[in-house]
Formats: sequence, C-alpha cells, structure tokens
Amino acid sequence: MAATKSNCLLAQGDALAPSIARAAEVIRAGGTVAVPTETVYGLAARADSDSAVAAIYRAKGRPDFNPLIVHVADLAQAARLAHIDTAARALATSFWPGPLTLVLPRRADAGLSAAVSAGLPTLALRVPAHPVIRALIAATGLPLAAPSANRSGAVSPTSAQHVVASLGDRVDLVLDGGDCASGIESTIVAVRQGGGWTTLRPGPITRAEIAALLGAAHEVRAGEAIEAPGQLTSHYAPGKPLRLNAPAPAADHFMIGFGAVPGDTTLSAAGDLAEAAARLYGCLHAGAASSKPRIAVAPVPDEGIGEAINDRLRRAAA
Repeated sequence: MAATKSNCLLAQGDALAPSIARAAEVIRAGGTVAVPTETVYGLAARADSDSAVAAIYRAKGRPDFNPLIVHVADLAQAARLAHIDTAARALATSFWPGPLTLVLPRRADAGLSAAVSAGLPTLALRVPAHPVIRALIAATGLPLAAPSANRSGAVSPTSAQHVVASLGDRVDLVLDGGDCASGIESTIVAVRQGGGWTTLRPGPITRAEIAALLGAAHEVRAGEAIEAPGQLTSHYAPGKPLRLNAPAPAADHFMIGFGAVPGDTTLSAAGDLAEAAARLYGCLHAGAASSKPRIAVAPVPDEGIGEAINDRLRRAAA
C-alpha cells in the first residue's frame, strides 16, 4: 500500500476505531504503520518478528547497529521483556505513560526480534501517552518497535504530512492524528546496576527531574558506544547547511527565530522552551522546503528542555 494522502487514515474522534482496526491488521500481518505519539510520529511494526523489524530498517535506511525503542502498554508488559529494578520502577511509576524511554537488561525469554536491540544485551522500552498509539498497542496485543517515521538521519516527523514526504510508499499505512504535542523525541535513560543512571538522550523529561528522583550523585557519564537511538553524531539533518546561535537574520539563510530574534519562522516569539520543542522539527522542515540554500537558528537557552533542543540542533548541524 502506498503512503499517499488517500492512504492516510484519520485517527481521532469517531474515526479512531475503524482506523485502529485496519492498522492492527497491517501490524499483525508484519507490515509497518506510521502512528502519532506525544513526541514524534513513529514507524511501528511488531517487535516479535524478525521480518517486520527488518521492514522498519529497510524503510528508514537505518543502520542495523542503531537500536529501536519498543513501545508497550504498561509497566507489567515491560517487566515481561526486561529486568526492572527499584530505580527503573521508580522512573516508570513517575513518568509512564509519557516521553521517557528506559534502557534496561533484556530478559532471555523476552521473545522479541534480536534486531530491536542491535546485538546489545539491553532493551529500550517506553509506555507512550498518545491515545492513538496506545489504542494500536491494545488492538494488536503486541509490543511495537517504533523509531521515528522518517528516513534515517533526517528531520523527525511531527505530522502525517512529514511522514508521507519522507517515506512515501516505504510505509504501508499512515495514521493521521494531527500534530504531535511535545515535538521532540523521548528522554532516554539507562538504568545501571547498583542504582546508577545515565541520560543517553535528553528530551521532554529533564535531567533535573531524573536527578530529583534517583539522586544527582548516582549519575554516570555516557560512554562512546551506541546504546540507544539518537546517539549518532549526525542526525535530524535538514539536508542543508545549518548555522547555530545566529544573532540575526542573513539574506541567504532561512532564519528560525527565537524570543526577540526574528526570522522567516520562529520556534517561539515568547521565548517559551516548551513551545520551541513542539515547533522545532516543523521549523526545520520549513527551512528544508524553502528556496534559501542555508538555514540559521537563533540562540536557544541550554537549560531544562532547551538542553534537548540544542542536542538535536547540534546533531542536525554535524
């Protein structure tokens, strides 16, 4: 099935039930479905099938050493797939459902495709909050591998239109649930033995929130090895040179403003970091589609969720 506008199913209100039923059929048959989450659109497939997971890697052109996040219904389902200690349970209880991914020791009897872990002994797990992906998980009864629904390394999608523009007929079905609320990928935290923790990817759940729960003294620095999605040096790229911390617009740049710095578009005229996170990828998509050969972004404070915004911008510019 080609991912054309006619193949984008409305997934809200009265249209939710039949759309979810059709999407569940595609998933159970080993196909791929682009589905909205509260962070970005994910490209979902059943995580217990080697061929279905391979379809994700093939559609995205994703390197097979880059692990996938597995989305589950609740903590109980997560516990059947990975070992959950006291620290992990505290995080899950506080932030699930929501934009937090936990990297945990994988159970030997998890029954998942080895490819979702990319050969690692760990598993990246999340319980999403968005009603559409939650309904899809419930309808299939399966854990769903679901990285962002875009070509590997490109700007993540926050609308169904972004998915279609990036993947085209590489995805079997697109559930159109409108724009994503958070607009930036989940925070990823690895829980270490003995209560230690590492932020592998900053996101909507801030480092301060994690430290308040587990203790700043127990934070362990990340190593060089890839343990989770979003750790590649070059990622989220708009396909044009990207200039960061631009103090003012330039004639040959598509300018993305913030706060008092104006532009062709703005992350947030009010300087609101949550709004900036929600608009980040939409602004990068707009810059990529513009006639100007370069993109510039105004300075964004590196605090709170601003840390996640700047992380994505640095990787997009790499």
